[in-house]
Amino acid sequence: MGGSAPRRAGHLPVETTSFVDRRGEQAAGRELLSRARLVTLTGPGGVGKTRLAARIAARAERTFPDGVRFVHLAGLRDPELVPLAVADALGLHDHSAGPPADALVAHVRDRKVLLVLDNCEHLLRACARLAAALLSGTTGVRILATSRHRLGLTEENLLDVRPLPVPDPDGDLSAADGYPALALFADRAAAVVPGFALTAGNRAAVTRLCRRLDGLPLAIELAAVRMRVLGVEQLLERLDDRYRLLTSGSPAALPRHRTLRAAVDWSHELCTAREQLVWARLAVPAGGFDLETAEAVCADGDLVHGPDVLDAIAGLVDKSVLSREPGPDGVRYRLLDTLRHYGMERLRGTAGEELATRRRHRDWMLRRATACEQAWFGPGQREIVARLRADQDNLRAALDFSLRGAGGATLAPGPGGVFGAGAPGGASVVAAGREGVPLTPADALAGLRLAGTLWFYWHACGAPREGRYWAERALEANPEPTSERARGLWVAGLLAGCPEDLTRGLRRAEEARELARGLGDAAEAAHAEYVIGVIRLFADDLPGALAHFEAGVARGPVPGQHLSLVGLDQVELACALGFLGHADRAVEVCEKTLRLCEEHGEEWVRSYALRMLALAHTVKQDWPRAEQYAREALRLKLAVNDLIGLALTLDLTARIATERSAHERAAVLLGGADRAWAAVDQGRWGSEALNSLRRDTETRAGRALGATAFSAAYDRGAALTLAELVAHALQEPGPSDVAPPAPDRPQVRLTPREAQVAELVAEGLANQQIADRLVIARRTAEGHVERILNKLGFHTRTQIATWVTAQR
Repeated sequence: MGGSAPRRAGHLPVETTSFVDRRGEQAAGRELLSRARLVTLTGPGGVGKTRLAARIAARAERTFPDGVRFVHLAGLRDPELVPLAVADALGLHDHSAGPPADALVAHVRDRKVLLVLDNCEHLLRACARLAAALLSGTTGVRILATSRHRLGLTEENLLDVRPLPVPDPDGDLSAADGYPALALFADRAAAVVPGFALTAGNRAAVTRLCRRLDGLPLAIELAAVRMRVLGVEQLLERLDDRYRLLTSGSPAALPRHRTLRAAVDWSHELCTAREQLVWARLAVPAGGFDLETAEAVCADGDLVHGPDVLDAIAGLVDKSVLSREPGPDGVRYRLLDTLRHYGMERLRGTAGEELATRRRHRDWMLRRATACEQAWFGPGQREIVARLRADQDNLRAALDFSLRGAGGATLAPGPGGVFGAGAPGGASVVAAGREGVPLTPADALAGLRLAGTLWFYWHACGAPREGRYWAERALEANPEPTSERARGLWVAGLLAGCPEDLTRGLRRAEEARELARGLGDAAEAAHAEYVIGVIRLFADDLPGALAHFEAGVARGPVPGQHLSLVGLDQVELACALGFLGHADRAVEVCEKTLRLCEEHGEEWVRSYALRMLALAHTVKQDWPRAEQYAREALRLKLAVNDLIGLALTLDLTARIATERSAHERAAVLLGGADRAWAAVDQGRWGSEALNSLRRDTETRAGRALGATAFSAAYDRGAALTLAELVAHALQEPGPSDVAPPAPDRPQVRLTPREAQVAELVAEGLANQQIADRLVIARRTAEGHVERILNKLGFHTRTQIATWVTAQR
C-alpha cells in the first residue's frame, strides 16, 4: 500500500516502499507470460495485484524489445477512454478518424510490447474488447491485466493472487520469520517503531495478528501503522473486537471482505472527525492530487477551512491512508483505490455531499486549466504540460461529471461494492458517484467551458483524439448559442487534423465563426478564422490560405485573442508564402513572430517560427542558415513534446542534409521522421507540398547512396528514440558550422555564470527564460550569451548547444 509513485505516462511505477517477496507468484506470472498472450492477475481488493504485476513486468522487460507500458485505469470511469489511455501510454498521438482501437492495432502491429492494464474490474467490457482487438490484430503484443474479475476471453490465462501465507500460530514458529506476511508486518512496523523486529517474545502474537487479517497485505499494513501507540497484543485484542462487531453486522459478506472491512473501518475510526471528512472528500479526485487541489475540494468554508486540510492530510499520511509521491510541482498525494472506494461510500452517507464535492473539484480544475491557458504564451510551457499531464485523470473526472448530466441524466447509486454485499450503501465500483440528484444545465456548460479552455493542451501536447472526444460530447450537451459553444466548435475543428476529418473540421470552424460573429465575440471569431485557414492550408489551397492569413495578420489582434493564435496566424502566413516562393516575405513575417515570442519567453510557437525560417531559407537555397534554424526548432519541439512539429522538422532537416551532400545523415533522419509519424498516425498527412518535399528527399538520398546503404542508414534512424535522434541531429554539424575546439587548441574557459547560461541555452531556453531562471535582467542574460559566442568563436545558439553536449 502506498508503495509506488507514478512515472511518466506508460512507464512502470517506481517502488517507494520495500516489496515483500512473492517469488512463487512472480515465477508463475513470468512462466504464463512466456506461453500466453493474455494473463490476468485476479484476487480481492488489497491483496497486492498491482505491485505484483509491476514486479512481473519489470522482470520480463528484457524480453520485450519495444518496451513495457503500464496503463493506470483506476481513475477512468468512461469506457470510451480505455483505448485513449492505452494510446497515451504507448506514445501514440492519434489524429485518425477511425475507431481508436484500430489505430492502436496498427501502431503496434509489428512490435513486441507488454501492456499492463491495471484495475480493469470497473471497465471489464471495454478492457475485454480492446484486449481481443490487440490479440487478434497483432502477433507481438502481450497483455498482463489486474482485475478482481476475469476479462472472460478464451485466450485468457488466470493467476489467482492469494493473500500472503501465515504459519499456524500454535505450531512450530522457529522458521516463521521467512513467511512473507510476518516479514511485511515487521518491515512496516519498523518504519513507525525504529528497531522493531520479530523476536521469540512477539512472534506468536504477530502470527495470530496476520492470521486474523487473512494475510491481506493492505490490512496488514494498516494494522502495522497502529504500532505507534499500541503493542502487538493490544493491537490483536482491539482488532478482534472490531472483527466480531463487523461479523455480526454483515453476515452476507465474504470472510476476506469482512477482514479488509475491519482493518479499514478501524483506521477510519482512529481518524479525527475532520480527517474522516477529508478522507471522504478526497475520494472524488481521480489518481493523484496536490495540496492545492485537496484544499479546493475539501474546504467548504463551513465544516472544513483551507488551513484545516493540510493538518488533516498530515494525519492521513501518518496513518497510511494517503500515500505521498513526487510530482512536477512538488509533493502529490494518492488514495489507494480500495481506500478511495471506502471514502466514496462515506461521502454518499450524507445527502448532497458527493454532488457538492464533485462541483468543487470540477470548478477547481476549470480554474487551474484557465490559469494554465492564460500563462501558456510564456516561459512556463514545460511546467504547464507536466502539471496538466499529472492532473489528466482529474481533468477527465471533472469533464465526465459535468457531461454525464446531459439530457436529464442523474448521478444514481449502483449495485455491488468493493467490500462485498456487506458494504453500506451498495457502492458501485463502476460508477464512482451517482447520487440520484439531477445535474443542471450550468454543470454541462461548465464542462463545455473546461473542454474549450484545454484547446492548447489537446493541440500542442499530442492529445487530439481525446480532445475531440470531449469537445464533441460537450457540444452535444450544450446546443444553446453561447460563446462557450463557439469556442467548442472551433476547438473541434482544430483537432480534426487528419485528411478524412478535414471537411467536418471545416464545417465546425465555419459554424463557430458565424456563431461568434452573431454573438459579437470578436476573439472567438478570430480563433475560428485561424482554424479555417489551417484547414485550407492542409487541403492544398495555398492561394486561398495565403489570402486568408494575409487578411487576418493585416487586421491585427483583437481584444481577447490568445497570443498563441496571433503568433500562429503569422506562422501559417509564412508557410503559405514559403511554399508559393515568396521566401523574403516569409523571413520577414517569421522574424516578427520570433520577436513576439522572445518578448514573452514563449517556446512552442517559437519552434514553429524557427521551422518556417528553415523552410524559407531552403527556398532561398541558403543551406547553412536553413540547417541552423531547423536544428534550433528540433530542440524546442522535443522540449515541448510537439510530435507533429518534430516529424515535420525532421523531414525538412533531411532535405537540407541532401542539399549539403550529407545523404547518409538524410537517410538516418528520414528513418527517424517515419518513426515519429508512426506515433502520430499510420499515414502521413498535411499538404501535398509537405509530402512532395519529403518524397523528393528520399529519392535524392536513395539515388546517392544506393538501395543497400540507404536502407541501412534509414533503419538506424528508425531504431533511435526521438531524444536520441534529435541529439544525433544536433551533434552532427554541417560543413559551415564551427566545430568544437580541437584537442590541440587552447581550452576555452567560461566563467561559472557563463557555463550556467550555456547549459540553459543547450536546454533551448530563450534569453528571457534564462533571465527568469537565474533571476537576472534580460539584458544581462543577452550579454552572457554574446560573450559565450565570442569566446567560443561561434555564430549561433545551436553551436553553443553542440559544444555543451561535447563537453558533457
